[in-house]
Amino acid sequence: MKKILARLMSNKYKFYTNLILIILLTAVNVHLIYSILLLSGIENVLRVVVVIIIILMWMLFLWLSIRTLVKHKKIKYNLFLITSLIYIVISFLISFNLTKIYSKLSNVSNVYTNYSTSLVTNIENEVNSIDKIGDSPIGILNDENIIDGYQLPKEIIETSKMTNEIIYYDSYAQLFEALDNKDIEYIFVPTNYRIMFQTVEGINEMLDKTKIIYTKEKQVSRKITSKGKIIDKPFTILLMGVDSKYEDISSGTFNGDALMVLTFNPTTLNTTIVSIPRDSYVPISCFNGKRKNKITHAAWYGEDCMILTIENFLDIDIDYFFKINFKGVVKLVDTLGGIEVNVPYSFCEQDSNRKWGKNTVYVKKGKQTLNGEQALALSRNRNNNSHRCGSGWGISEVDDFTRGQNQQLVIKGLINKIKSIKKIDTVYELLDAVSINMETNMQTSEILSFYNIGKDVLDKSRGMKVDEILGFQRLYLSGYTKHIMDYSAFDNQGMRMTLYNFIPYKGSIKDVSEAMKINLGLKPKEIIKTLKFSVNDPYEEKVIGKGYYNETGIPLLPNFIGQQEIKAVEYANKYNFKLNINYITSDNPAHVVGQIVAQTPYADMDISYVKDITIDVVETLDIIETPDVTLNCSLEENKEHSSCLLPDFVGKDYSYFIDWLNKHKLSISINEEKITEDDPEYSEENIGKVIYQDKKAKMSIFDLIDDSLHIKYIEPVIDEVETTNPDYQEQPGEEEDLFPDIPGIE
Repeated sequence: MKKILARLMSNKYKFYTNLILIILLTAVNVHLIYSILLLSGIENVLRVVVVIIIILMWMLFLWLSIRTLVKHKKIKYNLFLITSLIYIVISFLISFNLTKIYSKLSNVSNVYTNYSTSLVTNIENEVNSIDKIGDSPIGILNDENIIDGYQLPKEIIETSKMTNEIIYYDSYAQLFEALDNKDIEYIFVPTNYRIMFQTVEGINEMLDKTKIIYTKEKQVSRKITSKGKIIDKPFTILLMGVDSKYEDISSGTFNGDALMVLTFNPTTLNTTIVSIPRDSYVPISCFNGKRKNKITHAAWYGEDCMILTIENFLDIDIDYFFKINFKGVVKLVDTLGGIEVNVPYSFCEQDSNRKWGKNTVYVKKGKQTLNGEQALALSRNRNNNSHRCGSGWGISEVDDFTRGQNQQLVIKGLINKIKSIKKIDTVYELLDAVSINMETNMQTSEILSFYNIGKDVLDKSRGMKVDEILGFQRLYLSGYTKHIMDYSAFDNQGMRMTLYNFIPYKGSIKDVSEAMKINLGLKPKEIIKTLKFSVNDPYEEKVIGKGYYNETGIPLLPNFIGQQEIKAVEYANKYNFKLNINYITSDNPAHVVGQIVAQTPYADMDISYVKDITIDVVETLDIIETPDVTLNCSLEENKEHSSCLLPDFVGKDYSYFIDWLNKHKLSISINEEKITEDDPEYSEENIGKVIYQDKKAKMSIFDLIDDSLHIKYIEPVIDEVETTNPDYQEQPGEEEDLFPDIPGIE
């Protein structure tokens, strides 16, 4: 052994050089094998073969290293040296790139969810630190399930040893309303509240009046539902949009504005895709009693709540989700050099920073290559902005449905463009964009298993568009809109605001769900055995879920205020509600006896969340007349009121009678008799006064309607100042009318 070692070390320079080479070779090969093994699910047989080859190559270089030390041939040694260095460099570059790709994909697979909550106050408040708020009460959300609305604020209060009074509110709307009304000075809300609530009616107008004075973040372990298996069975993916000011997805709170569900069958390569409107009125899994609400509000509880809500809504399991940052779409598309999209209409939209003016993005109708800003604008557009940009830059029919269809076009454009990537630098740039703008519950091994699907698609799509091979089937949710009061009387939860909602037809939901189940292999596909065809009828592709479904709308609680009591009684009997009636005395001149003047709960509520109904009904009126308030005496319910009794006009000035007539404007026939100096009833002391009325004072005016009232009065004397006026001249043959055009006087 000593002789062999002595022979190997006969040339110490070569010996130590070879030793260093073998150590480097061993280290590089171990790392290369590790990198290859990381890529589980990709070409398993090929990976095993490559690992075996790497081991054999290592053994070969080890043997050659020994041979060069035994046989002292300079040319062969130099060749060995150069070959070894080239092999080490190539192995290192391969392992480095494989590890880098794996690392970037691992960033997409995130086992944590980032939550952030902030202490917010009115912008005019001079306090800018949580340490300076003193003992002012703090408002938080009254829902223990919400991490950034309840749990995290509670942690801040406890760890900071704050002794401030905590006031609980049932909704974010109430929190902001209390802050806006200065009922409270400080509230805890999610840090990204401006983006979360920018489209929520009632809250969005208050956002610019607020500022953040303290923020705390927390990472929470995400529930991992996937098992790291190779994807070779049909699966479902939920795509969720994130809107943020920055490109990094960790800075954005999931707001549920963009929701798409895809099913994919690896065997048939068929894909179904449906967009779910953000205002869809569905049961929210994390709300008490799964109370129905806008589906976008499920995002307040995080992606787990959204997934469970959609699973219950569509009656399918969601295998995976991807959260995608809208702002990252710009970088993603630009990295690919643009995407080809057939834009359905011309429009204009805000840029990625939501700015208009010189930053406005214009996109023309037609097939074209869109850059990142244009692709994002197409994904976001749901309003007709022609009033900003001029005629021809928008359509009146655009809405959430249109936006969902546009987002599908962008996704198809991205898929088609990805297959054309040929440069490794583009791959890295794409991975950089994806790694910071996308999150998923997929494990890295599952993401890598898409390689096999992608390879199959690329093999079959040579010279074709990927979406043609994948067989994209676009589904559609049909429905109708209603404004519904967001409140439940059972748990006193809700925003207590009437919100715009989209109610999907049950039939449309069923059709969409069945199409997905067929693609997932959960239901057999119905075979059409007959075919009708006419050259006179143009072919129209049937869109599953689209159309009119003859369904009864959701019943909402009527507004009983202003109606008679009997209306509420009949409604309560029809729907078997308990009706509580409070009889009240009203001093409102607009009210009438038997009228409903108040009700609880609120009108326009989904009656599924109504326990019983309470109404206030006017039983008696106690109205004090003022110059500005006149009781309606033509109504029978007011006939006994003191203001509706006939006055005693005898002895009062005739002008008093005229004022009374003008005030009440009654349908009474007035028979007036003017007493002159020649009449025996004339009396100088009663000049200008009423001397007789035929109806008894204190009788109800209501009883006089369609009757007549006869009065006598002595003609007033013309003011002497007026008669001696040199400019006064009585027209010959005409009698002066002292009381022209007085209503009710014949």
